[in-house]
Amino acid sequence: MKTILISFFLCCFLFPALVVGQENTLEESENDTIVLSPDKVDKLYREDQFYFGFSFNLLSNRPPGVSQSGFSGGLHVGFIRDMPVNKQRNIAFGAGLGLSANSYGLNLLIAEENQNTIFQVLGKDIGYETNRYSTYLVEAPLQFRWRTSTPESHKFWRIYAGLRFGYMFHFKSNFKQANKQIVQRNIDELNRFRTGLTFSFGYNTFNFHVYYSLNPLFDANTLENANPVGLNTIKLGLMFYIL
Repeated sequence: MKTILISFFLCCFLFPALVVGQENTLEESENDTIVLSPDKVDKLYREDQFYFGFSFNLLSNRPPGVSQSGFSGGLHVGFIRDMPVNKQRNIAFGAGLGLSANSYGLNLLIAEENQNTIFQVLGKDIGYETNRYSTYLVEAPLQFRWRTSTPESHKFWRIYAGLRFGYMFHFKSNFKQANKQIVQRNIDELNRFRTGLTFSFGYNTFNFHVYYSLNPLFDANTLENANPVGLNTIKLGLMFYIL
């Protein structure tokens, strides 16, 4: 799975794209096409400098017996500085800063025993109300951007691919049974520094977005069979770019 996803992202870097850019003072002709007054054309325009998105979160590289349950999702918001590199300004680099909030439901309990963190797979014979992980990250996205943008229109095709670096400043696992609750926040085995591949493709407002983490959430083994905990995140959703 990891090899297939990495190959997909590499192909995205090699595949050129198509777009349409920014809208100022507009005049409509009789055939309904939009025309921008020549003296109002912004030849130094930039695109897509603010983003907002939501995702459905999946976990790959899971230990045997671990599965997701309930809804796992995320919200993502931030700013990316658009830096065009050609005269048409439809090829650019982007660098920015953002925040990401995520939730995961799964049957892998994180607890503590003799001052050591344990990871236990919850079998079907163990009843519980919920077992969720919550994460909050500050992120630094880097992008290579292809688009069919022009100064005359705000509607265009785009393909953006790149890397996203992050630091997980908050983590919480919350396990609940009828008369018991286990909450863990400070886990030595947690990989707080995150690195992932990103790819966005779409037209105008709506853009499909995918993120794949290159490093696992945990460097640890399960209690039962000492299998690596792993857990690489895959985020699939929609991303909205403005301004």
